[in-house]
Amino acid sequence: MSIRVRRVYESPEPEDGVRVLVDRLWPRGLSKDAARVDEWPKAMTPSTELRRWYHAGEGSYEEFARRYEAELAAPEASELLDHVRELAGKGTVTLLTAAKAPEESHAAVLVQLLG
Repeated sequence: MSIRVRRVYESPEPEDGVRVLVDRLWPRGLSKDAARVDEWPKAMTPSTELRRWYHAGEGSYEEFARRYEAELAAPEASELLDHVRELAGKGTVTLLTAAKAPEESHAAVLVQLLG
């Protein structure tokens, strides 16, 4: 199982495998052709409320991760996690995010849960 995290603004690479956008909003200034996104499971992304709460600086990354994991326990999100886990079992999956610090974003939480 191979799961990578990259910024969606970086040029696609052959090693990316299946490219999965894990942001709820489409990245600014990026065309769909340039992004080369294979899947966009919006129900697996942080809710608008959680995203706004975290970006407003109201809580720690640890609290964000805890709340996001709780959201991912919902049936639709859980099914999508299983789907991405299945894809990763067949080859490389690259989680794409526009976050400037992917290591302290929802993408890092996903890597932990999928791995």
